[in-house]
Amino acid sequence: MAELTIAKSLNKAYRQVPVERPVFNIFKAQLSNYYKQISSIDTEEKLKGDLMDFLKFTFYSQNYKVSPNGDIDCAIHLGVNVTDPVGVIIEVKKPTNATEMITKEDLNRKALQELLLYYLRERHIKKNIQLKQLIVTNVYEYFVFDAHEFERIFYSNKKLIKRFEEFNAGALTSEKTDFFYKEIAADFIANVLDQITYTWFDIRKYKQFLDTGNDKRIIELFKFFSPEHLLKKRFQNDSNSLNTKFYSELLYIIGLEEVVEKDSKKHIITRRKEVERNQASLLENTITILDSEDWLDNVKDRYSFGKNRQEQLFGVALALTIGWANRILFLKLLEAQLVKYHKGDQSYAFMRPSVIPDYDELNKLFFQVLAKRITDRSESINTKYGKVPYLNSSLFEISPLERQTIRISSLDNSELPLFNGTVLKDGQKPRYDKLPTLRYLLEFLDAYDFSSEGSEEVQEQAKTLINASVLGLIFEKINGHRDGSVFTPGAVTMYMSREAIQQTVVRRFNEEMGWSCKDYEALKNKDIEDYVQANAVIDSLRICDPAVGSGHFLVSVLNEVIYTKYDLGILIDGSGKRIKKQDYSIDIENDELLISDEDGNPVSYIPGNLESQRIQETLFNEKRKIIENCLFGVDINPNAVNICRLRLWIELLKNAYYTKESDYTELETLPNIDINIKVGNSLLHRFNLGQDISEILRKSGISISAYRKAVSDYKNAHSKEEKHDLEDYLRQIKGNLRTQIGLKDPKVVSLNKLNADLDNLLAPQLFEISKKEQAQRDKQAKDLQAKIAKIQAEVDEIKDNKIFVGAFEWRIEFPEVLDEDGRFVGFDCVIGNPPYIQLQKMGADADTLQKMNYETYERTGDIYCLFYEMGMKLLKPGALLSFITSNGWMKSAYGKSLRTMLTSLYQPSLLIDFAGYRVFDSATVDANILSVIKSNTHYETIACSIKKDNFEVEKLSDYVQTHAVSSSFSSSESWSILSEIERSIKEKIEAVGTPLKDWDIQINYGIKTGFNDAFIIDSVKRNEILSACQTEEERQRTAEIIRPILRGRNIKRYGYEFDDQYIIATFPSRQYNIDDYPALKEFLLSFGIERLEQTGKEYIIDDEKVKARKKTNNKWFETQDSISYWDEFSKTKIVWIELSDESKFAICDDLVPLNTVFFLTGEHLHHILGMLNSKLIHWYFTTCLGTSSGVGTNRWLKYTIEQLPLVPYSDDTLSQLVIDRLSPETEIDKCEERIDSLICELYGLSLDEMSFIIGSC
Repeated sequence: MAELTIAKSLNKAYRQVPVERPVFNIFKAQLSNYYKQISSIDTEEKLKGDLMDFLKFTFYSQNYKVSPNGDIDCAIHLGVNVTDPVGVIIEVKKPTNATEMITKEDLNRKALQELLLYYLRERHIKKNIQLKQLIVTNVYEYFVFDAHEFERIFYSNKKLIKRFEEFNAGALTSEKTDFFYKEIAADFIANVLDQITYTWFDIRKYKQFLDTGNDKRIIELFKFFSPEHLLKKRFQNDSNSLNTKFYSELLYIIGLEEVVEKDSKKHIITRRKEVERNQASLLENTITILDSEDWLDNVKDRYSFGKNRQEQLFGVALALTIGWANRILFLKLLEAQLVKYHKGDQSYAFMRPSVIPDYDELNKLFFQVLAKRITDRSESINTKYGKVPYLNSSLFEISPLERQTIRISSLDNSELPLFNGTVLKDGQKPRYDKLPTLRYLLEFLDAYDFSSEGSEEVQEQAKTLINASVLGLIFEKINGHRDGSVFTPGAVTMYMSREAIQQTVVRRFNEEMGWSCKDYEALKNKDIEDYVQANAVIDSLRICDPAVGSGHFLVSVLNEVIYTKYDLGILIDGSGKRIKKQDYSIDIENDELLISDEDGNPVSYIPGNLESQRIQETLFNEKRKIIENCLFGVDINPNAVNICRLRLWIELLKNAYYTKESDYTELETLPNIDINIKVGNSLLHRFNLGQDISEILRKSGISISAYRKAVSDYKNAHSKEEKHDLEDYLRQIKGNLRTQIGLKDPKVVSLNKLNADLDNLLAPQLFEISKKEQAQRDKQAKDLQAKIAKIQAEVDEIKDNKIFVGAFEWRIEFPEVLDEDGRFVGFDCVIGNPPYIQLQKMGADADTLQKMNYETYERTGDIYCLFYEMGMKLLKPGALLSFITSNGWMKSAYGKSLRTMLTSLYQPSLLIDFAGYRVFDSATVDANILSVIKSNTHYETIACSIKKDNFEVEKLSDYVQTHAVSSSFSSSESWSILSEIERSIKEKIEAVGTPLKDWDIQINYGIKTGFNDAFIIDSVKRNEILSACQTEEERQRTAEIIRPILRGRNIKRYGYEFDDQYIIATFPSRQYNIDDYPALKEFLLSFGIERLEQTGKEYIIDDEKVKARKKTNNKWFETQDSISYWDEFSKTKIVWIELSDESKFAICDDLVPLNTVFFLTGEHLHHILGMLNSKLIHWYFTTCLGTSSGVGTNRWLKYTIEQLPLVPYSDDTLSQLVIDRLSPETEIDKCEERIDSLICELYGLSLDEMSFIIGSC
């Protein structure tokens, strides 16, 4: 048994959230009242009432129901109704009932046995997966069990579950609860007593703290009873969610806004609408200066910021603004650390309007204070900023873009009206109407708490804690959405990082030590004696995120590596002394690395205190070592790279310490980590990873060890001169390597050989040759010249940098993953969340990627597939890749090549499919986590499908442990995660059915007009056009062309509605002459021929932009699609909508389907219709074939429908049932039950399998 105190049971990140005085005072008043109520013992019912009143009047009166629930004495529901799921079960005993009440010495008493029964009823019978806590109390003592403990110990015990099912069904000797307690619960509890962890406290001991005003001790009781703990609700600095108030106001001050993109439904950050822009915002102020003073002309690579001047102005201004914001936020975090280190001394608070009144002073702070050591600063600067330490010059050097354009001092100090929902309020009223923008920004930031860890204290008005994870989330949103990247919730990055690091560490120890540990637990059980050697093993890890974004994954990996050292018992200080588990506890909570003492209290840094200094220096030096040696990142977005570097600097800043050498007056400087985080296109490279460059190294005199040393020296270079010298040296090394490797390029080698062959052919001959031989030589020369021209063009294109603009040369950029002969060794782990962008939407960039010859390249596919392929190439043999991406590849046609690659070349080790659960708040994709080992496959993957109902991403690890199954993915076919019964059903369906593509049927897509406003009309407009016809013959011709249509939204199960809409069906394949339809021609031309023509051009008409339909070879009056299958429209057909949450198939005769509709023609349509609308085929489609739209619907595409294995037609039994279903007199439910039963029988399903299908749909 493991007993926890309240302090140790509380989430460590939540402990650091301050408490607001008004709420705290209410809690104290109710606690005082509770003590009075329980001072005299009456009946058990009264005690239950006293406890429920205490809970209601403190936290649970408005949003939660607190009441008895059946046999449960007291339940806290996750909502205001008794029908809402139970979150907390409380069993109450009288203090005098010692025989039933559990004790620390004897947990196995009736109270816990009762609790187990109530838990099993909730969890197993009611399928309640939202239980949080289970409590036994006698109103004095509290024994609290986390529901996940019960899940791990009891619910995972199959024997217990089976025995409970037998008891619940009345299949045992007795149905009485006492029988369950004594004969079942007692035995099972006895077997696991040593595994149970619980929290214990006696509430009576807190009365003395209440009476003496010791608020600090009462805080832990306050937080224990709060919904944030008992119900595990999110709290203010939760890294899994966005602080929308802070985010929205910060965007406003910068001059940005978040909007939902119309087509993709993605949340993207963009410049505010023109009417809402304010010239005083940082962005608009910057754009004005750049534009009015023509600074844009100085930007060397201006076209990388946009296609036209307006886009370039926005791009350059945004880059500058984000750079300035990075510095300001970093300084705000630094300020908070300094104040905290000096026990609240406000003289260390330098980010105040009184200190920095304008942009000129801020510019001075950047470059005359932070960029210089204290000894190099002027006397006047040190007088004002003497307490601001020097940390590292890199962040506060003038950036290349600033050198080419402006610095922040160029901005004017105009005033910005306050944001509508501003945090700067006195009561409910804004404190000001408007402020100078810099003052506004500084006061806004000062309204939040930027302490890296917060403080466990009562505040009159508690400031919201803004930690580095929250900042990372915000800047990821600002930078990434237009590029397809999204911020990964902290719970996901923590889970993926822990799984990846533990597996990677096990592999490395096995390799270095010659061990054969099967998993991390086996490694933990190893007796590691040489701590220095063990640290060296972990320090040798090389981990890379090839789409690094804001650096969220690298921060999670950093924390996880340190935690792993601690967990293995090998974390040591500078003198080799261990940080022992019995002295300190290190945890990762809320994406933060937290350290507490043996009593569970947070450890705070006290400068000069020997033990405090030892811990602080150890964490700082460990972080620095890991950041410098182990972490690598690449991103195509320079802003993202700068933010990633900032995030890693912030992680070091959290543990910055005052040096002994300075008599604890100066902070240890930060390293130059920018060399590990680089800008580039991870998917684009000239040089092959396997290319041998050993000869090049020998001939050029370049040494990999010297290259590595230069990189190492750069990281710790502190003077600008030393740093710039090393930058020049590194540029020279890489330039030489590029040149020499380029000469060995197969294309260049081939070109040289072909030119030599051509010279030989054209050289004068010693002897005269025949005309036939001369003709042959001329033909050979012509062929060679053509080949030379082609290759020369490719080589010139490479030299001109047309293709490889922004390319990232993995082959040479990171010497840490090269051996002494220059061979690319690879990374130990590749991890991340690559962007999701459809290749067909990338235009010329997609063409460039196609030339890279990726095996997984599919024009209809997504860029993340290429990241999987590239990521695997970057790994060492046996190493691990872990990505979270869209799950579209699992079942889609474009994912086939990726599935083939994964199953034929590598070992997929873990697959978590989030199915209908939305991991990303602002991305309309369903996601999956996939871990792949670079080794031969053994066709076994641990797989888990997340059911969206009631899943909590914070408990991902627990969910996977209890729901994972072993799956075998051995082909390029769709990947589905199935239980044993699901696999059996799938096998039967595929054994009996024949895929629809092998039936005598045709599936087509509805009509796309390209301009529905002109081509889709109602009956009124149809009649007007027909009335305008000059002759009866014209009227009849025109009436034949105007056909009734069927929209997808009008299709129901087994039926449809006609909503009085018609299409002008001028299909190109019919080759109409529009002059034969004068009335129709006149109507269409009323929209303007420029809008109707199919050229893709843009026009300005009456000062408005008019865009033609996309470019095709069709005429202006024709539909966009040629529709060669137009005759299929007149046939009886099965129709369905592309996006739907359920099977919606119907039979239709005479309507023409629009482009959101697919339709099927052929034989035995009623038979097919019954199959398609059945529960069994719906289950098969959604589970095994269909892909999600990301917004709660499935895509019922032709490609997937064709794969459905349907029972071949043999008689009219099913068809007749479907005909009955179509009759208006039919009892629909009963008829569909008969159809579903018949179809299950046709596939040979067992009764259990039938029940499963009926219950799951």
